[in-house]
Amino acid sequence: MPQPENRARRSIDPQAVATVLRRLGRQPQPPWLHEEVARRMAQRLPLVRLQPEAVVDWSAFLGAGLPLLAKAYPHAQLTAVEPQAGLQARSAALLQAPWWSARRWRGLPARAVLDTTPLAAGVRAQLLWSNMALHGVVDPPALIRRWHEVLDTEGFVMFSCFGPDTARELRTLYAPTGRPPGIDFVDMHDLGDMLVQAGFADPVMDQETIVLEWATPAALLAELRSLGGNVSCNRPPGLRTPRWRAALAHELQALRTPQGRLALSFEITYGHAFKVAPRPAVPRETRVSLDAMREKARAAKSGR
Repeated sequence: MPQPENRARRSIDPQAVATVLRRLGRQPQPPWLHEEVARRMAQRLPLVRLQPEAVVDWSAFLGAGLPLLAKAYPHAQLTAVEPQAGLQARSAALLQAPWWSARRWRGLPARAVLDTTPLAAGVRAQLLWSNMALHGVVDPPALIRRWHEVLDTEGFVMFSCFGPDTARELRTLYAPTGRPPGIDFVDMHDLGDMLVQAGFADPVMDQETIVLEWATPAALLAELRSLGGNVSCNRPPGLRTPRWRAALAHELQALRTPQGRLALSFEITYGHAFKVAPRPAVPRETRVSLDAMREKARAAKSGR
């Protein structure tokens, strides 16, 4: 049976990922769907009693979680981790508290860094939060191991990402072409296995489906573009033509609901887990000499 790490190595073009991130970094604000998922994630924070003194938000700007984390933990140190310089600058601007903010006057530190920074050496966090980022990385198990390194013992990770049923209606439309509309997303059970392999304990995974609707194909495509792009190595080469786009808009009419709206489903996977103290290694077998067993028996008989 293939291991979770092997199943997670999807066909992703790293250069395409970098291009998409640069484009998304120029958007005026995070995608609406990311903001909505961040809000739903934040509703789960009170379930964890731990009050972190330091919080790391991984892929912070596009994840839209910084304002929610600042509100939930007003006394915590915030560190935003970004995959590229443009997004780092956006997060740094968000972390600049206004002059009237209690956070500024209390001198609470906040910073934005690139994910190439050796965080484990300089940052110790009790909460690592990552909203809607894990599905877009080339090697999810490697990133989860980095999260584990950053966290203090008894700290916890909380994340969300797209699940494999995301945009299933669009995948059905693309099936006759033999080309995928996007990458394959990792199943939540495999993500749970990755957490355990990285050293996390008792991962809790669940999912929900959010259905978005649009009036026109142009609005649907614009929303999808705000969420990212097709970074699959198997995507069609070259640029698309206006004729192709018109044909796609025609095909998208098949997504109309009885109410006349275009609809797509998005499976959202949620996960959280704790970092526990390392357990001492237990040998698979223990050897006891016959003399030692006799000594123990004599000691037990004499009441020692």
